[in-house]
Amino acid sequence: MVTIKTKDEIEKMHRAGKLLAACHREIAKMIRPGVTTWEIDQFTEQFLHENGATPEQKGYKGYPYATCASVNDVICHGFPKKEPLNNGDIVTIDMVVNLDGWLADSAWSYAVGSVSEEAGNLLETTKESLYKGIEQAVIGNRIGDIAHAIQVFAEERGYSVVRDFTGHGIGQKMHEEPQVPHYGPAGRGTRLKDGMVLTIEPMLNTGMYFATVDLDGWTARTVDGSLSAQYEHTIAITQDGPLILTAQ
Repeated sequence: MVTIKTKDEIEKMHRAGKLLAACHREIAKMIRPGVTTWEIDQFTEQFLHENGATPEQKGYKGYPYATCASVNDVICHGFPKKEPLNNGDIVTIDMVVNLDGWLADSAWSYAVGSVSEEAGNLLETTKESLYKGIEQAVIGNRIGDIAHAIQVFAEERGYSVVRDFTGHGIGQKMHEEPQVPHYGPAGRGTRLKDGMVLTIEPMLNTGMYFATVDLDGWTARTVDGSLSAQYEHTIAITQDGPLILTAQ
């Protein structure tokens, strides 16, 4: 069942989103060759604690970290590690913030040092595809309109769109209805209504869209070793258009 949020509830989620965005801005300052995703994870947990919030995914179905840290061919759900990032890597940091019982969710991909043209173009296109999807997140449209806009934009530029992982509704629970795929035909799926809150989180690959999961049960990689990137915002559907709750 899709949960409609009141304006007051959306404002509470917006406060969580603003804190999450502030954390990402601090993480952006940390990204450089030699830093570890373990250090980023430790920073994130401390930052949230100091601001009266908690990392919602820590402990979710046994997940042990405050963030997901996905490097190069990792699509999503990568574990933070103590190995340093290298010049030319790309890394996605994904987190869900719980502030006073209300959640916000956002992933951001970062270039580590100087990256290849291939990696830079992937990052740019993936971010743009997110905003193409957000443009369709208006009252009266359907989930499929978001999905179709992302797929068309990405595939016209030669990238594949991951099928195995989707966006979702969010509120006081991390995953609510509806699911928000990033591919498929327009005009299908749940109709968007005032007060719905969703995550839109396209994952684009330079190679095939297929994913494989490591033996840890979490880390999802491209099957062909190609690069993957992800950008995600939590948005509210409002009378004034999509409101990005995690805007940086």
